Amino acid sequence: MRFKFVAFDLDGVLVDERSSWEWVHHYFGVSNKEGYDLFMAGKIDDIEFMRRDIRMWKEIEQDINAARIAEILKGAKLMEGAKETVAAIMDAGIGTGIVSGGIDYLANDVAKSCGIEHVLANGLEQDENGRLTGEGVLRVELLDKGKALNELLANLGIEPKDCAVIGNSCIDVSMFEVGGFSIAFKPIDPDCIAAADVVVHGDDLRNILPYILD
Repeated sequence: MRFKFVAFDLDGVLVDERSSWEWVHHYFGVSNKEGYDLFMAGKIDDIEFMRRDIRMWKEIEQDINAARIAEILKGAKLMEGAKETVAAIMDAGIGTGIVSGGIDYLANDVAKSCGIEHVLANGLEQDENGRLTGEGVLRVELLDKGKALNELLANLGIEPKDCAVIGNSCIDVSMFEVGGFSIAFKPIDPDCIAAADVVVHGDDLRNILPYILD
């Protein structure tokens, strides 16, 4: 068997949406461009980036709770062929996981829907009544997703060389550098294309299977 594990990005790979955070922003009619630009310029960290995003939602609905966000995220669309792709990989005896800077409510729903075994994604802190406190829960550093993947593989006892990584953007390059093989699926930027071993275009995730199950 060529691989023992396949690590998927969430947004733009398993779901046909650019960002789970952005999905919620669009729902409330707000934009996180300012926070994104500051984050990418290194002027704020992951925690502050999440804090700014959540603050915008709370400005619309002051007492917004976790269940409300989870319900909003249920509108996100699975990528075509996602369930079949994961099923084929797991039928071959290969483990699967999601490593994402996105929101864990969506990541967990997708994992349950597709049968994915392991999930690492960021969360939303809530109080005893389920209301959002305004703070995020950092599990995956957006600009160092490779660190989270390394930790997951170590916990599973899997060598990085035995892991294939599926991503779609420059944010996934650090995971590409960890895994033994990388696929840029439906890539959105040149950095992702340049860093990947294989580039797969099109909207059907099943197009990656020949590279995983050869």
